[in-house]
Amino acid sequence: MRRRRLSWLPAAVLALLWSGPVHAQATAASPQPEPERSDPDVLVDPLQPDFALAALPTTLRMPAGKWAFRVTHRFTRPLGQGDFGDLLGDAFGLDGGAQIGLELRYGLIPGTQIGVHRTSDRTIQIFGQHSILSDRDHPFALDAYATLEGTNNLRDRHQSTLGALVSRKFGRYAVLYAEPLVALNSSPFEFGDSHSLLLGLGGRLRVRPSIYIVGEITPRLAGFDPGAEQMSFGIEARAGGHLFQLNFSNGFGTTFGQLARGGFTYDDWYLGFNIARKFF
Repeated sequence: MRRRRLSWLPAAVLALLWSGPVHAQATAASPQPEPERSDPDVLVDPLQPDFALAALPTTLRMPAGKWAFRVTHRFTRPLGQGDFGDLLGDAFGLDGGAQIGLELRYGLIPGTQIGVHRTSDRTIQIFGQHSILSDRDHPFALDAYATLEGTNNLRDRHQSTLGALVSRKFGRYAVLYAEPLVALNSSPFEFGDSHSLLLGLGGRLRVRPSIYIVGEITPRLAGFDPGAEQMSFGIEARAGGHLFQLNFSNGFGTTFGQLARGGFTYDDWYLGFNIARKFF
């Protein structure tokens, strides 16, 4: 009887010896990070939540093989038109028309992104951006930027812009941009200067973990220089891969050809917003 009761011991010992190494091997193997998350371009940049300020581009890098989408919307009613009752009756300009832009951006290879931006006046801008220096390894970031733009769905009035984007971060709270650019064939006229030298200046201030204040101006330093410089300022909020911005501008420009032609006046301001979505 005793021999029968202990007959299970050899099987139990063999099972213990067999399961021990397997269990140890499973315990020792730590979870490996997803290959996608090992790309630093995928991670959220707290000071650069989007690829643009109001209209000017930023130096935020796009992960290779990923997409981003943006909507720009500028109401065409000046906020200072009439009295406050008129403005209230027009729902602060929401009842009027608008110029709308749609943008799609793609990470071609690490550090290089391309995209297309189309506005509702049938202007199309194709752009490319390449990171030369990253602020992960240097005190500032430097990108090369180039565009091809045309009206009537890229059939007429062809223009190009070439230049550089420079950004400098200050701690965890602010980033500033300086963007020297040459807009070729920016004038719609056949006489006078036909090119413009632009200097985009802007910044983003982080006032809360996901709340920002943005501002920008695009002065023309030489060449074709009509009217006022376009200026914009606004407040924005980030929620995951989404960014919503409420802005005020003295012009509707969201492409470099439009920025080269400037704003309308320094007295008329227009309500607008941007909505951006990253698909990563």
